[in-house]
Amino acid sequence: MKQQGPISDRLREILRPYAANWSGTLGRGDVLIPQREIPQIIEEIVDAVRAEIARPREASDPELFDALMESRRAGSVQDQMAFLRGRFQILCR
Repeated sequence: MKQQGPISDRLREILRPYAANWSGTLGRGDVLIPQREIPQIIEEIVDAVRAEIARPREASDPELFDALMESRRAGSVQDQMAFLRGRFQILCR
């Protein structure tokens, strides 16, 4: 199972009030959003995604490994660094 992150939690929080919890044509896990509330829901989802994208985070080990393996194809060390700087924000510590 894929690991859930803060964006998944935020999206669930946004959609939870619209979850259908009765039987009939709607089953458990279905979402029922009144048409007049759709623009508001879309704005909340877009804001949540923007906030997640804007939040600085460290690269995971698989992301770093993939980038390093891909950068090895560059012709020089300077080209490798340029590739990594384009892919990640590199901070001196």
